[in-house]
Amino acid sequence: MKLPVNAFKAALARREAQIGLWVGLADAYAAELLATAGFDWLLIDGEHGPNDVQSLLAQLQAVAPYRASAVVRPVEASTATIKQVLDIGALTLLLPMVHTAAQAAQIVAATRYAPRGTRGLGSALVRASRWNGVEGYIQRADEEICVLVQVESTEGLANVAAIAAVEGVDGVFFGPADLSASMGHLGDAGHADVVRAIDDGIATVLAAGKAPGILAPDPARARACLAAGALFVAVGIDTTILARGARALAADFGRPAP
Repeated sequence: MKLPVNAFKAALARREAQIGLWVGLADAYAAELLATAGFDWLLIDGEHGPNDVQSLLAQLQAVAPYRASAVVRPVEASTATIKQVLDIGALTLLLPMVHTAAQAAQIVAATRYAPRGTRGLGSALVRASRWNGVEGYIQRADEEICVLVQVESTEGLANVAAIAAVEGVDGVFFGPADLSASMGHLGDAGHADVVRAIDDGIATVLAAGKAPGILAPDPARARACLAAGALFVAVGIDTTILARGARALAADFGRPAP
């Protein structure tokens, strides 16, 4: 059996913009439905979505037959958590709350087997290696693993050039909500200072030869980020789409939300 190819990582390396959707419903049936919509990537959210390892696995399996690439955001960027998410077969990870280059380097190490890193070796037990069915998996696994780190604080923003320079970091994602709070603009991710800081960050990441990314549910902002050079942009959130659509339909029939 051949090593699975990470189409998302390959597209970023070619500097091809990837349009994605945030998936927070924590349900494999919903994830499969969304995989048929045409997006390049789906972010399966384990940080704020009510997911555990088994529900993440079910969604990876549901999305696997389709063109959309699955990106998994675990609840934290710890070595143990990264190990579990990689072992269930995630090829691309988005790691939250990264503030320093040293932290980014630890994250990269957690995705590599020794002696290159600190990932625990249990390939006979895991889906990632297809239970040792992938020839040379442990020697070649890192070829297809894509590491994306989230900068979402003023500390992270100050260190973004150093974070982007870390070997093994494939991309840097800017989290507008937490970044706006860290900058003193809680609840105002569209504040001019926040927008300017992110645009500057996108330029810095591009200059380092890495891929910048962002969640931008506002279409105008999404297009502006793409024009600025962002290479992976989530343009919507499944929970928001469902909630807004359902409320609008109910309101059309005189049933406003309580």
